[in-house]
Amino acid sequence: MRERRFQHRQRLQSCNTRRARWRLRQLARTGARFQRDVNHCISKRLVHKARTSRKALAVENLDRIRQRASVRREQRRVRHSWAFRQLRIFLTYKAAQVGVVLVAVDPRNTSRTCSVCGHCEQANRPDQAHFRCLRCGHTAAADTNAARNIAQRAARQTAYGAAPRSGGGASTSPPASATGI
Repeated sequence: MRERRFQHRQRLQSCNTRRARWRLRQLARTGARFQRDVNHCISKRLVHKARTSRKALAVENLDRIRQRASVRREQRRVRHSWAFRQLRIFLTYKAAQVGVVLVAVDPRNTSRTCSVCGHCEQANRPDQAHFRCLRCGHTAAADTNAARNIAQRAARQTAYGAAPRSGGGASTSPPASATGI
């Protein structure tokens, strides 16, 4: 579906008529509304789940990820159309409204560090989807292992008194009834 929309936009751009430019603006607004709605729904569900389970939210600090990461040409459009900053802003203000702590964690090496023993090596990731620690033999899905590392870093960050960082400068102090991460 996304590819079909991309090809439709390409055809309209090649026309370069007033009607085509108007239609392109209309398509851009429609796509932005859809993406905004999806980000609102995702952030609402995450904050609700964190609130009902009395836990904090830990997210990767993805500032300047587009400049840091190099991707193949066919992946660039997908990477640059990802509205992660908007999702982070929505998470920040919704979490602050209900008193959920939002912790931004440095994502460096989370995907190649073992969540069990802490061993960090690039060879721990034999491929994109799998994780296998060369030291202790722990195996898991790569995303699951990285998520555990992010949760552990967030727990350490809040346990040692490091101020939790949120996206928009909003206060993210924990509610009085918070029991931890």
